[in-house]
Amino acid sequence: MNQTILQANKLSIGYTSKKEVTTIATDINISLNKGKLITLIGGNGIGKSTLLRTITAIQKPISGEVFLNEKNIFTIENSDLAQQQSLVLTDKLPSSNLSVWELIALGRQPYTNWIGTLSEEDFNKITTAIKLTNIEHLIEKKHHEISDGQLQKVLIARALAQDTDLIILDEPTRGVDVGAKFEIYKLISNLAANGMAVIMISSELPEILGMSDRIIVLSKGKQTAQFSRSEATQELIMKHALQ
Repeated sequence: MNQTILQANKLSIGYTSKKEVTTIATDINISLNKGKLITLIGGNGIGKSTLLRTITAIQKPISGEVFLNEKNIFTIENSDLAQQQSLVLTDKLPSSNLSVWELIALGRQPYTNWIGTLSEEDFNKITTAIKLTNIEHLIEKKHHEISDGQLQKVLIARALAQDTDLIILDEPTRGVDVGAKFEIYKLISNLAANGMAVIMISSELPEILGMSDRIIVLSKGKQTAQFSRSEATQELIMKHALQ
């Protein structure tokens, strides 16, 4: 359970143009073990999504290193990377007529052959993901026929079907109602409790205090602050977030 899945060392994040480098945050250090949940918080435009893109190898850091399962993440082939980390993003799904089951089955793409034939193991992983997210009653519906909260659970199921050590979620409860929000947070907590390494971006401070093993606060022009579950209070985190 103490196995380190993700390690980020002295990261500086931002973006580059032809003329200059714009740094958003510096000296970010992250160590995430199996069975742990880290939450990233901060105001809009503060760099949370940039940090997420950096630690998932979507964009390179300005400086520093990121390791996934002890290997530099930027040296891992995309096909191998997809078998080690899964993402649940807030991007709108493209128009399609896929059923919920078919959408979840897409999580098996990193393992299927070139024509996408599913093996018995693939079917078992899909079935397990559906049971873990408690969405058996949705699998025959089209994905555009269900609520936002239900769709979020379906996207988490797709990530679980991908069968990775690390799952990363960007604002998983954005736009969902209170009841669905509670279910999603409970599901995410259970994933970590059952041995998965989880990183989540959230702007809902009260809800994440009791469930996060570590909270990383990004604030404009300041070094990131980190708090363990025992240290974190709403007042302390808000103080750093608003600096």
